[in-house]
Amino acid sequence: MTRIADAIDSLTRAIGRTVAWLALAIVLLQFVLVVARYLFGFGSIWLNESVIYGHAALFLLAAAWTLAAGGHVRVDIFYAEAPPRRRAAIDLAGSLLLLLPFALLLLYLSLPFAARSWAILERSQETSGLPFVYVLKTLVPVFAALMALQGIAQAIRSLAVLRAGRPNVAS
Repeated sequence: MTRIADAIDSLTRAIGRTVAWLALAIVLLQFVLVVARYLFGFGSIWLNESVIYGHAALFLLAAAWTLAAGGHVRVDIFYAEAPPRRRAAIDLAGSLLLLLPFALLLLYLSLPFAARSWAILERSQETSGLPFVYVLKTLVPVFAALMALQGIAQAIRSLAVLRAGRPNVAS
């Protein structure tokens, strides 16, 4: 079972590391926008929407990687000083009772939302905006699927700790 968790971790790590480069692109594009607007009086809806799309892609596609790396905020009243088995029990309960139901519900609700957008090849409401709103809306179910997969990996690792008493180590 830990092989499945390792495969999921590898997938989310690869996606996360790839989209992390969007942070650099977002900063550079935003810098260009600010310079163009305030020094040259030039604004670009296309560039502005590119920053928004990049920001959305970065956060939605890297969220599962952040979860795998333990980078999400925790309320660690019970977790910080807990032994590995208690941490595993908390992680398992969080995955099964909170993360997976939320991710699966979001996936269920967002698939028709994205499908409708694809059906009409939804474009920006701005005349010179990006014609890829359907791609942006597709990121929501992709986010939900990646978070559900990472929740499964977290549950598998937690079960392994509870069964064998091994430390809960995600790569």
